[in-house]
Amino acid sequence: MSQTALTIRPATSADWPAIWAVLQPVFAAGDTYPHPADLTEDQARSFWLEMPGACFVACGADGAVLGSYFLKANQPGRGGHVCNAGFATDPATRGRGVATAMCRHSQDQARAMGFRAMQFNYVVATNEGALRLWQREGFEIVGTLAEAFDHPAHGYVDCYVMMKRL
Repeated sequence: MSQTALTIRPATSADWPAIWAVLQPVFAAGDTYPHPADLTEDQARSFWLEMPGACFVACGADGAVLGSYFLKANQPGRGGHVCNAGFATDPATRGRGVATAMCRHSQDQARAMGFRAMQFNYVVATNEGALRLWQREGFEIVGTLAEAFDHPAHGYVDCYVMMKRL
């Protein structure tokens, strides 16, 4: 997907149905996020759209939501200069540069919001596409949480804590 065919903008409440259409299959698959498979739409909306400091959508040339991400402080107070982010891409658009564009956009937004670093707390070791992307974008594995994720196909697998100074 060319960069000109993709627009990333702040999400609005009106975007929620399209964001949920992206998130629901990701959460239901149970292989990248720790949320329960029966996470309700209201719970997801609160977690993804309402509680973070910022939420964005990546839209194709036709305006369709292809992915979304959020940014929030990873910790309160003295840890508030490090942000955390969550990303989801429509499975039908994977491999077309949407996640890469959102990753780069999120770093620019995080800097603009005053964050000095970005940390991913829980990257599932079997999520090879995300690991390749994050590492290609300069994130480093700074810790391993042994068998911290109960993967539906692989059983207990490691999770990584990844970080990048902004």
